[in-house]
Amino acid sequence: MTCPNCERLQARIRELEAQVAQTSETSHQPPSQDQVWRKKPKSERQKGVRSSGGQVGHPGTTLKMNPSPNEVVVLPVTGSCTCGQHWNEVEVHDLLARQVQDLPEVQLHVTEYQAEVKVCPRCHQRQQATFPQDVRGQVQYGPRFQAVAVYLNVAQFLPFKRVSDVLETLYGQRPSEGTLALHLNLATERLAGFEVSLKEALLEEPVLHVDETGSKVKGKLAWVHVISSKQLTLYGHEPHRGSTAIQALGVLPRYRGVLMHDAWLSYFQLCAQHALCNAHLLRELRFLYEQLQQGWAGELRTALQGIYHQHKAGTLTQAEHAAFLVRFDALVEAGLETNPAAEPVPKQRGRVKQSPGRNLALRCQKHRDKVLRFLFEDGVPFDNNQAERDLRMVCVKRKISGGFRSAAGGKNFCRIRSYLSTLQKQGLCAYNGLVSIFRNDVLLPQFSFSR
Repeated sequence: MTCPNCERLQARIRELEAQVAQTSETSHQPPSQDQVWRKKPKSERQKGVRSSGGQVGHPGTTLKMNPSPNEVVVLPVTGSCTCGQHWNEVEVHDLLARQVQDLPEVQLHVTEYQAEVKVCPRCHQRQQATFPQDVRGQVQYGPRFQAVAVYLNVAQFLPFKRVSDVLETLYGQRPSEGTLALHLNLATERLAGFEVSLKEALLEEPVLHVDETGSKVKGKLAWVHVISSKQLTLYGHEPHRGSTAIQALGVLPRYRGVLMHDAWLSYFQLCAQHALCNAHLLRELRFLYEQLQQGWAGELRTALQGIYHQHKAGTLTQAEHAAFLVRFDALVEAGLETNPAAEPVPKQRGRVKQSPGRNLALRCQKHRDKVLRFLFEDGVPFDNNQAERDLRMVCVKRKISGGFRSAAGGKNFCRIRSYLSTLQKQGLCAYNGLVSIFRNDVLLPQFSFSR
């Protein structure tokens, strides 16, 4: 007869072994928590028929000649021919050109404004010319310098000290950290109208992607949230992860389109239509198949990948569509049979903890329409990669320069980053956009799109 305590211990050992085996490729765990000694998991990308590298007929990206060079240096033929003819007496037959594309000498361009002061000879009234509206201080930095400073911090994630180092190296001027903070505050203030328009534009998008990642403020955990589409990005910095932060951002509570997410419970409380990220599902199925040897998970994973590629290629027939739905339901039932419900523990309150396999199968069963929404509605993607790509740069910022010194600093970063990301998605120059902010004539992206 098997000892009940031995069975519980063996189950606990299997559970702990499964936790140790989890990686970012087999669970919701972020890549930053992966152990460096692990062998990198296999990619989800399926091998294609083409070889890697450039394909036949690819035009290439070789550096090309500029048709309008800034300077032309003619190199004369000197000396004499072997027959004694002097070359300077011979007409030019042809010219062969080579170009060197380089930066001009980098230095600050200083403009001094001198306002005339006059005194009336009759009444002795003193009159002064008016300085330009944006020239407020005795000495100040101009919009291009300010734009570069903000670009280095918000787009390239350099901390203030390194921003000052770069500016001193390139331009011979080292702004203080307080000055850099003032540049960020000014940009944030002038982008307030942009953010209002951005939130209204997001409400009109048929599909929105949402996600969140950790951030630090004075060493304490906070969260960066993203709400995005193919052409718009909104970041928000909040001390909370759940519904409080969602309400504070002010977009999702009013949204009624399709919301793509990773099954975080707070999102299900919204009135939007929901679609679940299948990239997360594939990773979890891989874990169950490779680490726990559950065959149903491997079959479901293969079936999902196959149906996605057929659907994407436009070769999926109605019969294959119907057959997949039957197979999906059967494999989920097999998952529930493989992972029976855990028995209640005597004298233990609350819900009984279930195995990862059962929780996953139950989620697929309960949210079947959300998992497979990409098959039923045009324009609904297979995964939430859009939001994950948009958050990836925030994670890079966290690795390079750490957290924020204040909550206001986090909000400044997110508003400016929203602007830069939206410009880049629409093919606009981020640097020109930053210059326009400091000229107080903000370059706005497009907010309405024809569907």
